[in-house]
Amino acid sequence: MTTFTTTTNVKGISPDVISQLLVLPVEAASIAIQASTLIPTDATRTHIPLVTGDPSAAWVAEGAEIGESDPSIDDVVAVPAKIAGLSIITNELAADTSPQAAQIVGDGLARDIAKKIDLAFFGSKGADTVKPAGLEDLTGVTDVVAPAAWANLDPFAEAIYNAEGLGLDVNTFVANPADALILAQLKAATGSNLPLLGADPANPTKRTLQGVRLLVSEGVTAGTVWGIPKVRSIIVRRNDVDLQTDKSAYFTSDRTAIRATMRVTFAFPHAAAIQKIKLAA
Repeated sequence: MTTFTTTTNVKGISPDVISQLLVLPVEAASIAIQASTLIPTDATRTHIPLVTGDPSAAWVAEGAEIGESDPSIDDVVAVPAKIAGLSIITNELAADTSPQAAQIVGDGLARDIAKKIDLAFFGSKGADTVKPAGLEDLTGVTDVVAPAAWANLDPFAEAIYNAEGLGLDVNTFVANPADALILAQLKAATGSNLPLLGADPANPTKRTLQGVRLLVSEGVTAGTVWGIPKVRSIIVRRNDVDLQTDKSAYFTSDRTAIRATMRVTFAFPHAAAIQKIKLAA
């Protein structure tokens, strides 16, 4: 059988459509992006300031010289890595002009890319030389040791005050679904049906721990909950998000390949600000 490759049938999709079908859905679906500060950029390398020491102030007499003091500044270099997805659809669906057909295609790729971002962000890169380092690779985080089983919200109060000691707020807790279920089932007192997990009366689906929103991701290791100050968790995304279609690769089956690529990486300029609440072994 003769095989060949061609690029004559490759078709790019406009940036506006890419934004609607891929970029915005990924940002909405990714728990890591929701919990972090997102920096879109055209640069291949992004330098994020890292303050290792604050300038020093002092009491001085009126008219006296004020002593000079400079902050100790370093930086974290963020180099986005490529995450890609490939979806195969029939040409009948590709030719369908209804918005619903296009949305079905975009949603599938967006969900999977968002899932892979979360798995990398909350996990460890291990021996992978392409994937960016995640929270499990980060050294210097603040460890909060919880009991052997979730029983109350004291560890989360500790995490909040740890961050406040650094002049920061924990904006989001992120838990594995199994841990989130256990926390949701905790009661305010023995014999009570009142859940210990807080709820926002204005938004009943919003869950809170000690007043801080709780999000759920399967990327988080069971037995661990992350407390994240948004300003100290950075996700850098290259603006050259790409969405292409190609009919040549699946010509004999009358199908179209849709390829999506996005470049993202993570940066944590203040590791001690990240709170790792973990059940005791």
